[in-house]
Amino acid sequence: MNTLFRPTALSMLAALFLSPAFAVDKSPESVPEANAKVEELAAGLDHPWSLAFLPGQQAALITERSGQLRLWRANKGLSKPLAGLPKVWVAGQAGLWDVRLAPDFASSRRVYLSFAQQGDKGQANAALGYGRLAEDDSGLKDFKTIFVQQPALSSGINLGGRLAFDLQGNIFMSTGDNNQRMSAQRLDSLKGKILRLTPEGGIPQDNPLVNKPAAKGEIWTYGNRNVQGLAINPWSHALWETEHGPRGGDEVNLPQAGKNYGWPLATYGINYSGQPIPEAKGTHLNGAEDPLYYWPVSPALSGMAFYNASKFPQWDHSLFIGALAGRSLIRLTLQGNKIIAEERLLSERNERIREVRLGEDGYIYVLTDESNGKLLKVAPGA
Repeated sequence: MNTLFRPTALSMLAALFLSPAFAVDKSPESVPEANAKVEELAAGLDHPWSLAFLPGQQAALITERSGQLRLWRANKGLSKPLAGLPKVWVAGQAGLWDVRLAPDFASSRRVYLSFAQQGDKGQANAALGYGRLAEDDSGLKDFKTIFVQQPALSSGINLGGRLAFDLQGNIFMSTGDNNQRMSAQRLDSLKGKILRLTPEGGIPQDNPLVNKPAAKGEIWTYGNRNVQGLAINPWSHALWETEHGPRGGDEVNLPQAGKNYGWPLATYGINYSGQPIPEAKGTHLNGAEDPLYYWPVSPALSGMAFYNASKFPQWDHSLFIGALAGRSLIRLTLQGNKIIAEERLLSERNERIREVRLGEDGYIYVLTDESNGKLLKVAPGA
């Protein structure tokens, strides 16, 4: 597994579907399709990116990549764009990304947003901030930007932007490599990383690289290409992530403090040109972590949600992941930290799935990344 990876076509990648971390006995072509019941709750969203349910209500905040935050209510539909948002830089993949409620939202009403903002030279910076949701839900008050990625990014691709809270109330935030591959391996760079920040955007003093010379203290993991899903496993309380490979090699990882996840020195993917990744040494790198699970042909993984509700026992201990290029909802069956089965849902709709969330009612909710984006409610089929 340490030899240079030189496939000549994507069909050859199926032969490499044996991960050092976990062996899978089927290729993507053999993944079964599953029936699902789907209810369309809202439409007309402009490339929606993320949603966060308001506790105890049939209501959710929804971000649109073009810079708007909307409120959906079960009995009222979609609101007009809410007031009080920061100025967002929109270009390519850059825009308004994730929305997450603070763990103490019931008392603080604090709403966190990740987004791109324009730097001094017209380039993008990935940013994080929060505001307080007004009592009448009309907008965010006193929005404050608490973290800005430096230096400025060079383009609007591979930007990351996912958020998750740990059990201590600190914030994980993903940053992409911005197509500057080796920056993911540099500890003095915030590109190609998962960061861990305090609720005010500072550096937690128990972060793994705080006392390492020339390293950025915000770093939780490195060697990440473009993490597009973050979630806390409700059974182990560990952080999980989904990550875009290049052409092939999308991954599920368990990002642990201070660990290297290999990109671009180790990958199961190839360049978009069909040639090997120039820096790659193979599919495995000594001193780096292997993926828990990977796809030889990229579904373009996006948001993710664990299923720990009692509503549908057949979905117990599942991980749901959206697929953009794969235009489906992926369900992975878990056994501890092992993935023992995979199936696809919603493929017949032929829509890009950007976000996946578990509702308080036990249903799965997804957003479709389209110019006429939709909010869908999903249940198992017959």
